[in-house]
Amino acid sequence: MRFVFEKRKATSISALILVPLISFAVSLCLTALLLTIFGADPLKTYSAMAIGAFGSLHGFAETLVKAIPLMMTGLGVAIAFQLKFWNIGAEGQLTLGGVAAAGVALFLEQYLPGPFLLVGALLGGLLAGALWAGIPAILKTSLNVDETLVTLMMNYIAILFSEYLYYGPWRDPKGYGFPGSRMFSSNAWLPRIVGRAHIGILIALFVALVLWFILRRTRWGFELQIIGASQQAARYQGVAVERNIVLAITLSGALCGLAGAFEVTGISHRLQQGLSIGYGYTAIIVAWMSQLNPLVIPFVAVALAALSVGGDQVQMIMGLPAAMGTVMQGLILFPMLAGSLFTEYRLLAVKDNKSNLPG
Repeated sequence: MRFVFEKRKATSISALILVPLISFAVSLCLTALLLTIFGADPLKTYSAMAIGAFGSLHGFAETLVKAIPLMMTGLGVAIAFQLKFWNIGAEGQLTLGGVAAAGVALFLEQYLPGPFLLVGALLGGLLAGALWAGIPAILKTSLNVDETLVTLMMNYIAILFSEYLYYGPWRDPKGYGFPGSRMFSSNAWLPRIVGRAHIGILIALFVALVLWFILRRTRWGFELQIIGASQQAARYQGVAVERNIVLAITLSGALCGLAGAFEVTGISHRLQQGLSIGYGYTAIIVAWMSQLNPLVIPFVAVALAALSVGGDQVQMIMGLPAAMGTVMQGLILFPMLAGSLFTEYRLLAVKDNKSNLPG
């Protein structure tokens, strides 16, 4: 008897629910083993992380602060992954979105009075992210250039460009030599809900709902699913593959750019160091853990944000490195990636049929 994988004709609801839960349980067990090796009590560590992330209003607000960019970039990455377009450039798209939003807030203040300045900054970030993602999309559809390498390299371009600006021409002359632009006008600040958590969380939830409707209930969403399953089949059915890929990846970059705009208008209120801290890369984990489902992405984003915020408590209370939260994110990813195999395939036991040869 041998075991083989058979591709599922349709993914069952039970598989969509059980596989992520089992994968998450496995990741907790792996993390518990690692904590035990370091001499820490896994239950106390998990408890300390939960208290740090959700045990106070301040902690919960900080969890939301980190969850907002993860939601937006996770949604953006999920759109691209639906098409089997491996957008690894969410970090650069977020960064350039933040740069564009800062540029609008800093230099168009006289031309955009009142709340129009904030709207202009958000639109600037959205458009910058869309244009930055559109470059690898056009290269892919026109010249078949590998998007993984292009989007990855473009991250470094965007990050270094932002550093050039806040270390150089955009540096605040009254900032005592510290890198960073001057503070935006208050007209370019996103309103806050509690602590540093701003209304970007409401926008992100609204975007998740709209995106789910587009992907699951519209003709365009159906076309994107066909393209992701088979570009050849999509062309056979008359779907404009290249045009849809460019449009979808542009939308993907727009959401990532909007995440960057949220960061500078809602958190820092200036362009400064700390805009690029890995949200775009963590978004890949968010998208895969969510099985590319826009309605699940906000919950996964909050969970991973809690790991990051809870990591600070682990350092203070348990004496472990704060990076333990990041390590846990990595340990979560591998079981989730392995588990995703079982949502598309099922394991079957097959008996070997050995023919009886004449003696």
